[in-house]
Order: sequence, then C-alpha cells, then structure tokens
Amino acid sequence: MLKPELQAKFLSHLSNRKNREEEGFTLIELLVVVIIIGVLAAIALPSLLGQVNKAKQAEPKNNVGTINRAQQAYFLEYQGFAKDMSTLQVGVKSQTDNFYYSVVTTADLGIVYASAYKKALKSYYGAVGTELGSGATSEALTVAIACESPDPKSVDNFGAVANVTVANITTAKATSCADSYNSLAR
Repeated sequence: MLKPELQAKFLSHLSNRKNREEEGFTLIELLVVVIIIGVLAAIALPSLLGQVNKAKQAEPKNNVGTINRAQQAYFLEYQGFAKDMSTLQVGVKSQTDNFYYSVVTTADLGIVYASAYKKALKSYYGAVGTELGSGATSEALTVAIACESPDPKSVDNFGAVANVTVANITTAKATSCADSYNSLAR
C-alpha cells in the first residue's frame, strides 16, 4: 500500500494528465503552421523544378557523347560514318520521353541531333569529323564536338534543332559549335 503523501501526488499527476489530454491546438496555432509550410513550399518549389529539368538535360548530353564515340569507333573500323543509329548499335532510342535523336552523315562528318520536343528543354547536337594527322604516317584522326542550344526557345514545333544545318557544321569541321551554340567540352 502506498503512503498517503504518494497517493496524493499520484492522483494529482493523473488529474493533470487528463486535463492536458483534453486540450488541443487552437485554430491560430494550426493556421500559423499551415502558413509556414506554405512559405517553405513556395521557396523550395522553383529550385526543385530547376533540378528536374537539369536531370532531363543529362540524358541528351550522355547520348550525344555516346553516339559521337560510337561514330569515332565506327570510322576507325570502316573508314566512314554510320548512316543511322541502328548501325552504331549503341542502344540509344531514336525517341525518348523528351528528345528525338537522329544521325546524318556526309562524306567527312557524322552528325547526331538531340532535339527536345518540350519547350522547357534545350537541344543538342554532336559532330564527328576527320582531320589529317601530322607526322610520318599522316593518318586521318577523328575529332568530335558536342554543342548545346543557348536556351529552350531554340526548338521549333517539330523538335528540330533550330539554325543548325549540315552546311554550317560542315564548315566548322567538328571543331567548334555553330553560331550561338555552347560547347559542352570542359
């Protein structure tokens, strides 16, 4: 049996606990919490959307680089460039959720286009060309470049890379990007 002093303290503790359980949050407290959550969400949302687009932009950068390297390997083996992506056998689909991929070749260039068909994304292209090496053997060397459109507005409604044609890549000989495009080389 408990001493009367301890019984009194125990009963006092139980009655205080019941009173606290019946209390809840006031409407003002709930509104303050909801407002704080809203402000934090408004601050974080633009940053999150920017990160999502950056992640989507990683796909064409990787694929253009992969196709460029495959064209270089193909040229070393066959002394010419592959006419389509299935010949390269790199496993890049011609259409993904955000981009169309196409390969165009000329006598001295292999070009890949990564055209975004969503307005919020940039477009890309890569080119592989040849140049005569120096030295006793004078072998043909392959050179490659990957380029990024300056902004998402460089995409037309059909997903083509705007202002980049085979003609202005041919004159560049795969060593510099077309006007207003940024090189991805670091």
